[in-house]
Parts: sequence; C-alpha cells; structure tokens
Amino acid sequence: MNNVITGIDRSGSYRVYLAVTTQMVEEARKIHDTTPLATAGLGRVLTGAGLMGIDMKNPQDKLTVIFKGDGPAKQILATAHQDGRVKGYIAEPECDLPLRPGGKLDVGGSLGIGDLTVIKDLGLKEPYVGTIALVSGEIAEDLTAYYYISEQSSRTPPYPLG
Repeated sequence: MNNVITGIDRSGSYRVYLAVTTQMVEEARKIHDTTPLATAGLGRVLTGAGLMGIDMKNPQDKLTVIFKGDGPAKQILATAHQDGRVKGYIAEPECDLPLRPGGKLDVGGSLGIGDLTVIKDLGLKEPYVGTIALVSGEIAEDLTAYYYISEQSSRTPPYPLG
C-alpha cells in the first residue's frame, strides 16, 4: 500500500484508517492490463485486503480475501501482510459492463451473486476461514458485512443477505 494513516480514540474503542492507494492501483492496472471496471474492482479489493492485513498482530501472519461470483469478473483475490505488502489478481481483467445510473462503474454487477471468503493464516495448525454471501458485490459493503457477520457472529445482521 502507498500511504496509510491510522488513528485511535483515547479510550481505545475504535480505530480510523486513511489510505491513499492510487499508485498501487495504477501499478496493478498496468501489470494486469485491466479495463476501468476491472481496475476499480481489483483496486478496491487490494485496498481492503491491505487495510485488513495491517491489522494483523504478527509479521508472519497472512490474510487472503477472495471475492467469487457469477458475474463477468468471476473472481478477485488479494493477499496482504502486516507490513502493508499486498498483491492480487482479477480472473477476467477485460470484463466490462455499462455504467450504472449516475455514471458509476458497476463493480457489484461485475461480481454478481457469490461469496466472500477471508482466510487468515496466523501460523497455527489450520488457518481461520470465514465465508459470507456477497451482499452487493460492492467491495466496501461486502467487507463491512463480513466484519459484521463473520467476526461478530453473535449479532444478527439488520438486512437480508443474498
């Protein structure tokens, strides 16, 4: 990741992250020769995985995020480490769809219906694997749902899934 600023409130109750990942996403676009839609999806997954990765406790810990759906992008995957290193790929770098109303890229449509899987390799016997159904295919919404559902499984989500 290019630049990340982390803040924490005085009570330690919550953290705030600010990430500037423009250079990382541009490098990924060049490496994978992606369309604007594929670049947006891959960039969001790289950024999200990177932010999740820097939250890992130990330098040897590794996190993998897999978005898999029935849409034209098929799959977007990223692996991140505690030090901010992140790499990833999109299965269909040439995927493209018409713009959504308002001129927005249709990242959710590019993934379609599917699953988000997060694998945390903490150096234990088996990695932690959490999977949820994609809420919208919009990366930030799905990562938010993952944290809400998978990391806090005792809570009931306030919205229907799937």
